[in-house]
Amino acid sequence: MYVPFFTVIVCTYQRAHLIGRALESLCAQTETDWEAIVVDDGSTDGTEHIVQKYAQENPRIRFASKDHEGSAAARNFGIEHSKGLFVTFLDSDDEYAPDHLASRRAMLLGYPTVQLLHGGVTVVGSPWVIDKDNPSEQIHIDNCVVGGTFMIRRSLFSEIGLFDVVPYAEDTLFYERVVEYGAPTAKTDHPTYIYHRDSPDALTVTYGKT
Repeated sequence: MYVPFFTVIVCTYQRAHLIGRALESLCAQTETDWEAIVVDDGSTDGTEHIVQKYAQENPRIRFASKDHEGSAAARNFGIEHSKGLFVTFLDSDDEYAPDHLASRRAMLLGYPTVQLLHGGVTVVGSPWVIDKDNPSEQIHIDNCVVGGTFMIRRSLFSEIGLFDVVPYAEDTLFYERVVEYGAPTAKTDHPTYIYHRDSPDALTVTYGKT
């Protein structure tokens, strides 16, 4: 069975007006060794029709729908159906720079022991986010782990499990579990993940410090 280098999981909920931008950026990647699973978490706004248009034009894109349970459960659903050597994410209101996947592949091949690579964000909008450990404070996103940037070796999920299904901060909780387990991690500052915080319905996430 063919194993792509990346599985890109795009979780979405009521983002029919934004998901096209995300998928356009995915299809424009200079790296082509990927599959994508768009997990629709119970949308009722016609998201499926938009995604199916892209899937018809690009057979590397698959569409799946499920009952609404939140982002962590949607990510886990995508992981369970993934085939790639590495699993990564693209939030449906964000986008990739054209060299995002290619640059990350080069890093992962250059450091083959790394189990989780993260970092490298361009923020559109406010760079300040809520600290999960103290909701009354805000911290700069440079001091956070951003789950959209995670590149996780797929075999690691078999060792430590999937994302905790919690209302928020599943990214930080997973990262902490990886570190506690002792799996090698790395961070890059190459800012190719474009994180949009400039729209009224932009994803609101609570972060913890790295």
